[in-house]
Amino acid sequence: MLSPRKKTPDLNLPTLDHGAFDLSADGSERGTVICFYRGLHCPICATYLTEFQKHVADFADRGVKAVAVSSDGEDRARQMAEKIGADTLRIAYDLPLSVARDWGLYISTSRGKTSLGIEEPALFSEPGLFMVTPEQTLYYGSVQTMPFVRPHFSELVGALDFAIAKDYPARGEYTGAV
Repeated sequence: MLSPRKKTPDLNLPTLDHGAFDLSADGSERGTVICFYRGLHCPICATYLTEFQKHVADFADRGVKAVAVSSDGEDRARQMAEKIGADTLRIAYDLPLSVARDWGLYISTSRGKTSLGIEEPALFSEPGLFMVTPEQTLYYGSVQTMPFVRPHFSELVGALDFAIAKDYPARGEYTGAV
């Protein structure tokens, strides 16, 4: 399990149009928002990433970079980018499922074709949303077992405004006896 204020796993992946993504060298003032999504087969992911794309500039205004990540290969990632009209959102692909598991993501098995008629991969990760500091420590994390009911990016932007104004620390850091 990832712990707030502790180092996250490394994340080094290719992106479609923005070169290699290396979390440890992302170079943002306040950190990186990482949205792990299920893949091209997921219609909810397409809607969610469309919303993420709309907030890339909001995050950038706060010194935060943004990246969407899946275990899809380059071709499926490109199809997703085209579907959502990604022009500023970095799309990373080829996430090894062992790395997805290091991030605490749940892994699902294929159920065949989705309602869109797109074949699910044999194995893929379920969604997760993380805010990682420039020092590569966990600030915020949310993982899901299902594609439904995800955190709202507008709320995360508002939470960042509060956290910046109040110098609010990452919470949930206690790991001792209870």
